[in-house]
Amino acid sequence: MRDLVMLDLPAGQAFVDALRTVWDAGDAVFPLDQRLPQTEADRVIAVAQPTAVVGSDGERRSLAGGTPVHDGDAIVVATSGTTGNPKAVIHTHTSVAASAHATSDGLGADPTTDRWLGCLPPAHIGGLAVITRSLVTGTGLIVHESFDAPAADQAAIEGATLVSLVTRALNQVDVFGFRKVLIGGAAPPPDLPDHVIATYGMTETGSGCVYDGYPLDGVELRATPAGEIEIRADLLLRAYRTADGEIDPFRQDGWFPTGDLGSIDPDGRLWIDGRAGDMLITGGENVWPHRIERVLETHPTIAEAAVIGRPDPDWGHKIVAVVVLSGDTTPTLDDLRDYVRADLPAWNAPKELVVVESLPKTALGKVRKADL
Repeated sequence: MRDLVMLDLPAGQAFVDALRTVWDAGDAVFPLDQRLPQTEADRVIAVAQPTAVVGSDGERRSLAGGTPVHDGDAIVVATSGTTGNPKAVIHTHTSVAASAHATSDGLGADPTTDRWLGCLPPAHIGGLAVITRSLVTGTGLIVHESFDAPAADQAAIEGATLVSLVTRALNQVDVFGFRKVLIGGAAPPPDLPDHVIATYGMTETGSGCVYDGYPLDGVELRATPAGEIEIRADLLLRAYRTADGEIDPFRQDGWFPTGDLGSIDPDGRLWIDGRAGDMLITGGENVWPHRIERVLETHPTIAEAAVIGRPDPDWGHKIVAVVVLSGDTTPTLDDLRDYVRADLPAWNAPKELVVVESLPKTALGKVRKADL
């Protein structure tokens, strides 16, 4: 058994050096999100159960009450998705390496000429994977403590060629300064430049494993008869870590159920409809909130939109549009209903409109609908 070392450090060279040192000792790392208030940090730590910690002084200290990890485990990453309930995902050195090589091969990365910019939080898989794939493949790396658009642009000028961003950062940087740009987190906008790649993945897949709808080499996809997308690949997690022991999330035949519903077309391209729990039923009709959100966000008065369902005795779910305005003009509910009906079947039209100043989001830009 090996130690699980919590890295209580901001992103930067000290974080990279600490991770490398822990790996060299044969142990695993758990990056603690530096932005969490203490109460939430305590919740996440209770799930991860680290046995040691490296803090800002660089010293490693033992922690009481932790649980060791298995030989070969490399990282433990806390994830709450959009539910707010933390769980811990265990990846091995094998799965980390598989993700690193699949990503690098998919991008045609050359360790002698390419250089990664890490500007996402390393407590999330999108940020951590940039660091780990650099270490695994020997590709150059620049790490920023947090995302800053001018600093990202400057990094490109100074030689960074590859970057992973969340959708909300896309319009803040000069993406043409990079050779390849990966976009994850919230749904990307349409009509991306050719060198900007929309990725599909999750903490359990070690980063994006599907690029522009097509799986990376070594990644298999299938859709069950019920429409759930499942994945089989070496880059998948080993298990979930909980206070009561480990949980094996795999089917008996080795496939991992993602919890996402969608389809795979005859060309092998993946299309995601949404999370299994996201689908709403209104008046007996199935409704996918993200489709309505896409339409609403093209309305000239709306900057952002989230669609949720409220229990309704007549409809089952009442479709509610929660919107952030782009200016001083507030649309009417009837206006938005007509706007949605122009593109989608009539049952997708919202029956209630709520205007808010901002939408609650995770660090990677996903809307926390449970908080609406």
